[in-house]
Amino acid sequence: MTPPLANDAWEELLGAYGTLMREFSAEDIWSEVSMREYDVLYALSKCPAPMRLSELNRHVLLSQPALSRLVDRLAERGLVDRCTDPADGRGVRLSLTPAGQAVQRQVGRAHARTVARAMTAGLTHDELGQLEALCRKLSAASLPAPTTRT
Repeated sequence: MTPPLANDAWEELLGAYGTLMREFSAEDIWSEVSMREYDVLYALSKCPAPMRLSELNRHVLLSQPALSRLVDRLAERGLVDRCTDPADGRGVRLSLTPAGQAVQRQVGRAHARTVARAMTAGLTHDELGQLEALCRKLSAASLPAPTTRT
């Protein structure tokens, strides 16, 4: 693949992402939590066990400090629970509280309907499968984070 084609594909992917995110942000479901807060609740809902903040950070598009502040706010509202990491007494693990689970499910059901409507508006069933496979392949082949030399 030539670099211009790769760049063109990237620009189209970003354009599609931006279009979809504007549509999703216009949903009338974000009164209880913001989209970013929902992303955190959703990521936590997918994990079978409590996770460290650094693990959670791999699943959301926020800097570590911004995520930490957002988790603090969710914990203050009773949506996220903190517990001591049994493997490292200094560490903290995060999970959803029952209230957090309820909010995630309520918002998630409504959001899933909009996602399904948006994705099926322009793509066939086969194309959705191809898109999923391509995105999974891109994620698996992602470049490792750059290391710094000291």
